[in-house]
Amino acid sequence: MIPQLSPFDAFPPVSSARAEMGGLLAIGGDLSPERLLDAYRQGIFPWGTVEGLPLWYSPDPRMVLFPAEFRLSRSLARRLRSGVFKVRYDSDFASVIAACATMPRPGQHGTWITPDMAAAYCRLHQLGWAHSVETYSDGKLVGGLYGLQIGRAFYGESMFALRPDASKVAFAHLVRQLSARQVGLIDCQVHTRHLASLGGREIPRSEFLAQLRTLAADAKTPARWAVTTDQEA
Repeated sequence: MIPQLSPFDAFPPVSSARAEMGGLLAIGGDLSPERLLDAYRQGIFPWGTVEGLPLWYSPDPRMVLFPAEFRLSRSLARRLRSGVFKVRYDSDFASVIAACATMPRPGQHGTWITPDMAAAYCRLHQLGWAHSVETYSDGKLVGGLYGLQIGRAFYGESMFALRPDASKVAFAHLVRQLSARQVGLIDCQVHTRHLASLGGREIPRSEFLAQLRTLAADAKTPARWAVTTDQEA
């Protein structure tokens, strides 16, 4: 049986996550900032709901990207030099998460980003924990991503693109931003070919948790980003 949490229950050990169910660990609890931050520090994240209750996951292995291993292809480097996109940080978080929620995904029906989920991450953004990188063309939002920075770890949540390379440009700028902040790891959660093409790779959950103990466990205050506008891509 998958444990069902009340708002006051602690998470079970991640070793009890069901590998045959993609790393499903628990159901229920709440989406308060305290619960979400506690989850991420333990290598747990919410992904979807059942009857309005959040589903909590901790897969093994874990997809990560170390900023030093980011793979900048020649075509993406040319796109970055072209100046066709402008990039902003944290200037319209709500629109980024809304666009991610409506983006069609191969093999997925609907979205895991429910209105309650979106509201929870917008609250984390207001508190300074969640951040967005946005890509614009002709003043219109055409791509971006969002996630959380806790200490020197960044937890990527979702991205979208309405133009070719728009999300890749945002990701390249994310890596640049995080490298400047000495962030040592980007959590990508589960394997995708897209993330692998950018340098992501799978590591054992035990290694991932050891990284978090070093990078994120002692972070008590948010890493606030300065709102920036129209950087050249």
